[in-house]
Amino acid sequence: MKYLLIFFVALILSLVFTPLVRWLALKLNIMDWPSSIKTHRAPVAYLGGLAIYAAFILALVLALLLGLPFREISVLMIGATLVMILGLVDDLRPLSFKTKLFLEVLIATLLIIFNIRIKFITPDYIAVILTVLWVVGVTNALNIIDIMDGLSSGVAVSAALAFLFINPPTEQGYVNYTAAAIAGATLGFLRYNFPPAKIFMGDTGSLVLGFVLAVLSIGTSYSQVNKIALYAPILILGIPIYDTFLVMILRFKQGRNIFQGSPDHFALRLEKLGFPRRKVVLITYLVSMCLSVAALLIVKVSFRWAVAIYVFVAVFSITIGYNLSQVNMEKSHSHE
Repeated sequence: MKYLLIFFVALILSLVFTPLVRWLALKLNIMDWPSSIKTHRAPVAYLGGLAIYAAFILALVLALLLGLPFREISVLMIGATLVMILGLVDDLRPLSFKTKLFLEVLIATLLIIFNIRIKFITPDYIAVILTVLWVVGVTNALNIIDIMDGLSSGVAVSAALAFLFINPPTEQGYVNYTAAAIAGATLGFLRYNFPPAKIFMGDTGSLVLGFVLAVLSIGTSYSQVNKIALYAPILILGIPIYDTFLVMILRFKQGRNIFQGSPDHFALRLEKLGFPRRKVVLITYLVSMCLSVAALLIVKVSFRWAVAIYVFVAVFSITIGYNLSQVNMEKSHSHE
């Protein structure tokens, strides 16, 4: 019952805050303008991530007032706040990727200090390194797929709900309540971000979503039935992880800087094949939900069935990736 309360509080706050942030962005002329690499036809209000962040944080404050785990939730709130500030600065005055990466590593290190880290790997120093790589990687992966109205926000809602349902109430309580809060806050924003978008989240939102989802993913054990269920988060976050590796591989093969935006994302390739943008977004939601269901199954079934699910997903992903890589994107543009 408390999960539902946190979810709906975050949802309602986001539905209220998002139009207010949009009004402020229009007033201050904080807009995302069309350009040679941005495909929206008219300027769109920016910084919608502030609404997601505010709704999320206030919902977690309510969680704390309800007597929920103060230590983990407060650390996550501090980390999310630092990531939000980083994203906001980058939206208003773009930072170099090296600066962003360095600051993200420092924020991820904060989690380690408070023992929020991967715990199934030994020795500890390997677990620490992998935790930092995972948190920084997922944080940026959500940012990478934010190239089409409603894409990143919808995938984030799907992933957050998966973490809510996959985490047993007997385990880390902060995972369930945090997942409910970020799902509600993002769903409220999606009301205004679904194509055609009235507002974009910017790095302020996408980095916060990635950071929170990364932290949620390392907050539960997954392995009550079989050990390889430990990798279920890779499926839940499969869309952003998949697109990250896809663009990195394609850019590397083409001799491009892997950190420089270019029109090689899976969503833009689907659009190039003739799918309308709204349909591309809906297809992505469906795939994200299917991957989440696969993750939920993996933590419940035997080792043999879990392996079969992983193999099926891997073969499907490689096949789709190969076919998408054949799409000619020479005259396409992104708004990454």
